[in-house]
Formats: sequence, structure tokens, C-alpha cells
Amino acid sequence: MAAYCRAHGLGLRPHTKTHKTVEVARMQLDRGAVGLTVAKAGEAEVMAGAGPAELLVAYPILGATKLRTLASLARVLHLLVSLDSEAAAHELSRAAAAQGSTIGVLVEFDSGLHRCGLQPGPACVALARTIESLPGLAFRGLMTYPGNIHGTEEERRREAACVAQRVRKALDAFREARLEVPIVSAGSTPSAFLSHEMDGITEIRPGTYAYNDLNTSYQGACRLEDCAARVVTTVVSTAVPGRAMLDAGSKTLSSDPLGAGPKCGYGYVVEAPDAKLFKLNEEHGHLDTSQSAHAFRVGEVVTVIPNHVCTCVNMRDEVYVVRKGEVVGSWRVAARGKIR
Repeated sequence: MAAYCRAHGLGLRPHTKTHKTVEVARMQLDRGAVGLTVAKAGEAEVMAGAGPAELLVAYPILGATKLRTLASLARVLHLLVSLDSEAAAHELSRAAAAQGSTIGVLVEFDSGLHRCGLQPGPACVALARTIESLPGLAFRGLMTYPGNIHGTEEERRREAACVAQRVRKALDAFREARLEVPIVSAGSTPSAFLSHEMDGITEIRPGTYAYNDLNTSYQGACRLEDCAARVVTTVVSTAVPGRAMLDAGSKTLSSDPLGAGPKCGYGYVVEAPDAKLFKLNEEHGHLDTSQSAHAFRVGEVVTVIPNHVCTCVNMRDEVYVVRKGEVVGSWRVAARGKIR
């Protein structure tokens, strides 16, 4: 990812929501990332310890305690926050002014996901002007999340072309208003390697690529062997014919569905791909073994590639580092549970 960004003159500001781990964040920075991305004030506190030159909170933060945290951080590092409303801007301004800090702001626009963001055009310009007028804030550019770019390569390319049009529309409005837009932040893992085809984007924020997962693999954005995160689980029962129970349920793998490929199941059993992990309870993973050539036995240890690695990692205190089949260390998931 870093090599791609260097080749195309893009900044890489990886989203740390996938790994939530300071050690991985430092590896990303060492390889040329221009900064880091988080979604929560608590995550920002943790990732500040990785030493980024600039930290982006890609989320409209509201709430006095959280805003005080960000304003305090902005006194010791370069901080950006994205938002899409005057209400959020005024709250952020009050917090920054109270602590004598300055926070950079990216105006978020909707590029097709329809989750957050203003419509690209005059509304973005109006909010940028408001931000410039508020104490403690500095308008730094635009942000969008093209999470609508997913699916097969053909589907991703088709949607990327639509996103590119919305980016152009947003930038045209600022050109007409004669306002500079230093940063145009976009990107996701499925859309990452199409970013150079979307004129105007200056940086991308992929997250999942650090570990990858089954959703990413089925979209063709990585190979199955590129899925680095594996959940180690044990077969605890084979008493029911045609079934095997794993000690990894929704509290281990998360209940996030598979949104690509067959769009069913809750993970890929590496040792027995023909066994279907078709159901999860809190502590039980239900395997359909009726069509599997693998003879599961009680006490057997197997590994599962999760559907969605980000939610899976967030349920861990630590991850183990394996090289050539040997455990060589462990990393604390320091930002897990940082939901404020």
C-alpha cells in the first residue's frame, strides 16, 4: 500500500480501526504513512503514542468530555477532525478555544455511501467558510468515505467512476468560490488501488489492508493467503451427527455477515474449507461437516479467517505474532474498547 501511494503521489493515512495496535501503527509510519486515522477520541489518545506527524479523527465528535480530550491532544500534535455540520463545528471550536489550541477541520461530503457528509457543492463551501470564522479551527480540506466501492473488480471500477464525479463536483464548487483545498482525503481498502484514477484526491485512509479478511478476499482486493489474522479455536464437540462445535462464537468472531462472494457463513476454516461455519451463538461456532472430507475430532485446534477483521480484533486483548509457524511475540490491542 505504501509503495502504491509513493508511485502515485498520494499520502497514506491508514485507519487504525482494523488493528488498534500501536506496534502496527509504527510499522505503517516507518513505511512512509503521512499520519494515522482514528474514529474516536479514545483511539486518538492511544495512537498519539505511535508518534504520527498528524492524526485525523475521521468522525464528527460531539460531547464535552471527548472534545476536551481532542483539544488537549491538539496542543501537543497536529490534529484534524472531520465533520459535516455547523453544530459540530461550533462545539469543536468552543473546546479548542477553551484550551488555546488549534484544530484542523476537514468538511465531509457524501460520495455515494449515504452515511455521513454534505452533498458535494455549495453546502460544503458554506460550512468551510463558517469553520474559518470560528476561533480555534482552521479549514484544511475535504474528506469522503467511498465505502460504496465494493464487490467485484468490475463493480468497484464502475462505482469508482461515480465517486470520481462527486469528487470533481465538490472541488469545482471550491474553485468557483476561490477557496484552497489542501487536503482531499478518501480511500478504503476495496477502493485503494483505484485512487489514482480519481482526480483531486490527495490521500487515502485504507484500514483493513493491514490484516485483510474474508470480505476483502472475496472482493478480489487481496488473496486468501494475504489474510494475516487467524482466529485459533478448538473443536469442543462432535456429538451431533454432521456437526462440529467450535469454542469461537459471536463473542470471538463477531456476528458480522459475509458481504461478498457466497454472502453466507461466518468465517473460513483453513484446515477444512469444505466445512461450513453456518451459525454462531455467543460461545459456539456451528460447523456443518456433513459434506466435509475432514474428520473433526474433539480437542483439535483449527484456524478461522474472519468475515470482518476489524470487529473481530476489537474483541481481543492481544494478538500473537507468528513467523514461519513459530510464535515470536505478542502485541496489545491497546485501543480496543475505546468507543468514546
